[in-house]
Amino acid sequence: MGTSSRTAPIVAVLMGGLSAEREVSLSSGRECAAALRENGFRVVELDAGPDLSARLSDIKPDLVFNALHGRWGEDGCVQGILEWLRIPYTHSGILASALAMDKARSKDVFRTSGLPVVESVLALREEVASAHVLRPPYVVKPNNEGSSVGVYLVHDDANGPPQLSEDMPQTVMVEAFAPGRELTTTVMGDRPLAVTDILTDGWYDYDAKYRPGGSRHVIPAEIPDEIRALCFDYAVRAHQALGCRGISRTDFRWDEAKGAAGLILLETNTQPGMTPTSLAPEQAIHAGISFAELCRWIVEDASCDR
Repeated sequence: MGTSSRTAPIVAVLMGGLSAEREVSLSSGRECAAALRENGFRVVELDAGPDLSARLSDIKPDLVFNALHGRWGEDGCVQGILEWLRIPYTHSGILASALAMDKARSKDVFRTSGLPVVESVLALREEVASAHVLRPPYVVKPNNEGSSVGVYLVHDDANGPPQLSEDMPQTVMVEAFAPGRELTTTVMGDRPLAVTDILTDGWYDYDAKYRPGGSRHVIPAEIPDEIRALCFDYAVRAHQALGCRGISRTDFRWDEAKGAAGLILLETNTQPGMTPTSLAPEQAIHAGISFAELCRWIVEDASCDR
């Protein structure tokens, strides 16, 4: 960095937290903290809890690296605390974070921007369990969780509606199932990095995302140039439409039989995983950006809206 450790910025890495994705966040945070130390930053690892505001006031970091995932850390809440404390932080701000985490509202933004999304409705958990809200096949998921937490796939030959866990929220999203290959693109600033084809033996759920061997990533995806260009275009437009900053990752389904018309945008993640099996770091490496360089860029991109 060209500075001594005494003058290097203090970076508080927020990890853990209160969501269902706590363990993944701890892994992300540890990896990012190590990379930032490699870059010469002074790093404080902070397991984010209800006393976060007081602890940050005591530490007085120069900026915050937000390695939290899921609700509270990724939905605008922590971003609001950091804005109030006037501490620059990484990744997206309050509005973009809140919009991206709310699947129904983000789909509205995508539709307004001319991006292709599937039919979807919000419904009460009891309604979904008592009758088909949409014609099968369809997917039921929490409206504001990430990493495929609590996802139910209802096949077209299902005998009845899904019996949802009591852990599911009172209101859920039901969306038409988009068949085809699972593709994803990371955007860094306004630059799309790559398209990855995600291969699994079954549903790309939480275990497939984060368990070693749960999925296989083909990068670059073996797809036509037209589809690659569309993934790049849609991912950048989604990033901009939501008002994201830093990095984001947009997930797609592509039905090869329909060509370009078969590419559907599923959702945008404003704080992609930074674990050893995560997609965004893999795409950065494919683009010639090491993990340490990626973490440094994310820190240098940190800001505060106030």
